[in-house]
Amino acid sequence: MSAFRNASGDHVAPPVFKDERKRTFLNPEGADKPLQSPLTSDVLEGARSYRLARIREQLEQHDCAAILLYDPVNIRYALDSVNMSIWTMHNAARYALIFADGPAVLFEFHGAEHVNDGLSLVDEIRAARTWLYLVAGEHLEDRVGTWADEIADLIAERGRNRRLAVDKLEHLGVAALEKRGIEIVEGQELTEHARCIKSADEIELMRWTIRVCEAGMARMYEVSEPGRTEREIWAELHFENARSGGEWLETKLLTAGTRTNPWYRECSDARVELGDMISFDTDMIGPYGYCADLSRSWTCGHVEMTAKQRELYAVAREQIEHNTALLRPGLSFEEFNELSWRIPEKYLPYRYSVAAHGTGMADEWPWVHLHPDFEHNHGGAFQENMVVNVESLIAEAGSESIKLETQVLITATGPERLDRFPWEEV
Repeated sequence: MSAFRNASGDHVAPPVFKDERKRTFLNPEGADKPLQSPLTSDVLEGARSYRLARIREQLEQHDCAAILLYDPVNIRYALDSVNMSIWTMHNAARYALIFADGPAVLFEFHGAEHVNDGLSLVDEIRAARTWLYLVAGEHLEDRVGTWADEIADLIAERGRNRRLAVDKLEHLGVAALEKRGIEIVEGQELTEHARCIKSADEIELMRWTIRVCEAGMARMYEVSEPGRTEREIWAELHFENARSGGEWLETKLLTAGTRTNPWYRECSDARVELGDMISFDTDMIGPYGYCADLSRSWTCGHVEMTAKQRELYAVAREQIEHNTALLRPGLSFEEFNELSWRIPEKYLPYRYSVAAHGTGMADEWPWVHLHPDFEHNHGGAFQENMVVNVESLIAEAGSESIKLETQVLITATGPERLDRFPWEEV
């Protein structure tokens, strides 16, 4: 039975690709089968050890006893512990306390301790003390106090001092810890700088996530037929990611035709017409928790682009290629901005405000604004073994939008693109 359906939901034979290069990104064993990771357990264990060491290096540099992590992406980075990531992004129900000179303590959601079986870097598992109002109600103040007592006692027992880095915490928790003599240090600075430099093992994990993403993109390409809805096309990426062990998609950025401009509309039940430009941004958190953040644009039915579509696409390619070529270790963000591609005036009102950003387990530090917006940028420089995404969004009054993005490893000798999914020929 075919793995593809038409707009009515009937199983159909896959259409012939206009660009046969893209077909090669499907599973060579058949589109109805998930990809199988070729990576060994040594790669994952190497990445895990490296990441925890990076967190502890930051604790040393900032003279902190420990770091308290609530962000599930940071917990995944430090300990590779995963449990209800999306739910715990908006419900602070599990957390980790990692000491510079001592153990890594995971406070797990009640009854879910077993999801951490086999994690070598977790030294101790305790029951999380949840003080969300959702859970605590009128007992909120008492629950916060009990939680803070436990954290403060651990710091006193195992910490080198009373300086505690924290990535994200509600104000009641900050006040309760400070009342107990704990000095709170901004923890996002530590986690972002730890995460921004990738090990060789991390790069291998990222390559695999990108491979899965590109298989999903090939499925999207193959079903980009007249009559499909934007959501139906977008669902192909979800499907490939989920069945290959991936996590979630951060956004729903796929639109077609006039809905591509202005950007940031989410995919809908609008049906795509022959020749419409389909533009998307994957923002995919895939296997092993790593991000594949790729953007492409192509026409519905894979028909030849109009003159205006070709013009916009060529300009977007020019921006991507110019800015990618600049990337090298030691290049400051200010220098990058001075050398970066200049967006023509007629496209300025429709621009994407980011020229490049770091990528790892999600979008990460650094965040480098496009030149008209660079006055708002932070300082810093690109470094070897950063993974950086280079962005382009080109549109003008009354046109469709072209969205392109590539994922780049900064090596000692310059940029290496990690994604291989072909651009369109114009």
